[in-house]
Amino acid sequence: MKKLSVVLVVVLSLCLVASIALAGGKQGTIKSVDAKAGSVVITVDGKDETLKADKGVDLGKVKAGEKVEFTADKGVVKEIKAAAAAPAKKAPVGC
Repeated sequence: MKKLSVVLVVVLSLCLVASIALAGGKQGTIKSVDAKAGSVVITVDGKDETLKADKGVDLGKVKAGEKVEFTADKGVVKEIKAAAAAPAKKAPVGC
């Protein structure tokens, strides 16, 4: 019985790690937004991707030229948000 429990824990742990790895988002730049049609074109690594927006995605919050982080599945944007700004560089301190 203990062996079965250990095997189950290992299998579930592997499933969790795999799902976290696959859920990683992408970063890109908005090329265009068509809120009426519910689609957005995002440039990722120099390639344009035309994606449909999921029902819960508000395309009114993004605009052309904006850098974004998004998750997509099978050509459908599940989540989109403005990319986090790079932290400001601090002036060196010392003698």
